[in-house]
Amino acid sequence: MSRLSLPLNAIHAFLVTARHLNLTHAARELCLTQGAVSRKIAALEQWLGVTLFDRHARGLRLTPQGAALLPELQQGFELMLKASEKVRRSQVSIRLKAPTCAMRWLVPRLMALEQQRPELHVALTTTLDHATQLENFDAAIVYGKPHPEGVCLFCESLTPVMAANQPCPDSPAALTAMTFLHPTADTRDWQCWLKAQQVTLSMKRNQHFATMDLAISAAIQGFGVAIADSNLVESDIASGRLIKPFAGEVKTGAVYSLLQRPAQDAPPFLAELVAWLSRDQKVTQSPLSAGLA
Repeated sequence: MSRLSLPLNAIHAFLVTARHLNLTHAARELCLTQGAVSRKIAALEQWLGVTLFDRHARGLRLTPQGAALLPELQQGFELMLKASEKVRRSQVSIRLKAPTCAMRWLVPRLMALEQQRPELHVALTTTLDHATQLENFDAAIVYGKPHPEGVCLFCESLTPVMAANQPCPDSPAALTAMTFLHPTADTRDWQCWLKAQQVTLSMKRNQHFATMDLAISAAIQGFGVAIADSNLVESDIASGRLIKPFAGEVKTGAVYSLLQRPAQDAPPFLAELVAWLSRDQKVTQSPLSAGLA
């Protein structure tokens, strides 16, 4: 055997055998026969040119050379394992599914996380289905009633928004002259907000969209006034792309919840991703049952 080819399998067999000082126990841990373990140790002894174990009736005993070599080999093997695990973890992607409407809230947070932790990679998949759960993903954001086994990211809170360069209405009644941008095929979100303001008005001009994100984009372009979740437009308002013409918001009772794989099935860094996305929320996280997916 070449001196340049380090026999890692034989070293592993030596470390396990040195821990047990028993070939039967070492063979069981290594899933090998006793003969195979003996041959690996003999090959290492030949490569090193020293005897590592003394064989006696009650088992094995390390020779002085074996005892001297053991701690350094243990340290080196542990360093290799840690280095390999570090590389392995850096290549793992967390599979996250989220509804399209949550992208305005989610993407800036994922970008900020990537800047701080470049080794944490999230593979994001969007969906128009608000209610589907984990399926084959590691984590999923779902919209609807509070989920008993998820983390509440934020509660839906509706408010009108419009482009900053549009004439701002001085009262909810003045909205009648504008085009209403709806995030759904019906008018329920607008009706919910108007009812909370105790306002009844006629919506003469309407545009309906498949998602709230599309309605918000139309509002940014000045096509009308949209009803939107204030959590989803926080960056647009902060940047001046949108304004809130009125202070009034209404809670709908719906929430965005984050579901995750149980710890035993979770990829590396999943707990860190969950903590990052929920760091502003004072909520209690419940472990997700394995049968939820």
